[in-house]
Amino acid sequence: MRAQRREGWTRSGLLLAMVLASGAQAAEVRIAVGSSGGPVSDAVVSLHGATPSTTRTATARMDQQHSAFVPGVLPVQAGAVVAFPNRDNIQHHVYSFSQPRQFEIPLYSGNKAAPIRFEKPGVVVVGCNIHDWMIGHIVVLDTPHFGKTTADGHLTLDVPPGRYTLRVWHVRGAGAPLERALVVPAAGTSATLQVALVPVQEQVRGNDRLRSLQEKFRQSKGTTP
Repeated sequence: MRAQRREGWTRSGLLLAMVLASGAQAAEVRIAVGSSGGPVSDAVVSLHGATPSTTRTATARMDQQHSAFVPGVLPVQAGAVVAFPNRDNIQHHVYSFSQPRQFEIPLYSGNKAAPIRFEKPGVVVVGCNIHDWMIGHIVVLDTPHFGKTTADGHLTLDVPPGRYTLRVWHVRGAGAPLERALVVPAAGTSATLQVALVPVQEQVRGNDRLRSLQEKFRQSKGTTP
């Protein structure tokens, strides 16, 4: 299965270029993610050391605005608390069936919903029972060294020198993140690494995946005829 996934990555032609520049205490890792179609935004990039990181309490937000989750992809460190403010003039019903964190926030508006803590690493898919096109992804990571690429496909991380596992996750990937070994040196150097994800597939409003997620929710509530 792993070999098949890597073969799929190779066919898609995603390019990840990394340049490492070291300082006295930390190294600056500059990352550019792109494909044949141009820069790739909203790719979650993380560096994982040999020793697992302890969880830390932090606060993040995933708004509901214009009947969409904003941001659509939210990376957080394990232990973070995420608020779900509803900035629309209609109510939303937010939930997730993902194993890392299952939860439900019944119909609400404004800032009435209590924040949700995410302690287990993994990808949490978030939906709305009222609007079946709404979907968001919370990527929970067991490391403090992570970020999300911007519209131009770039990201910069400051990390201590050492050996890491580089992981790249994208919502239109094949589920499991791409992984590569990476050495962040104590002296300045540069390197270019080519990797690939499966061919991207755009999500559309009301597609089968979203309808399946909502149907599962309704069945759990006994509302399906």
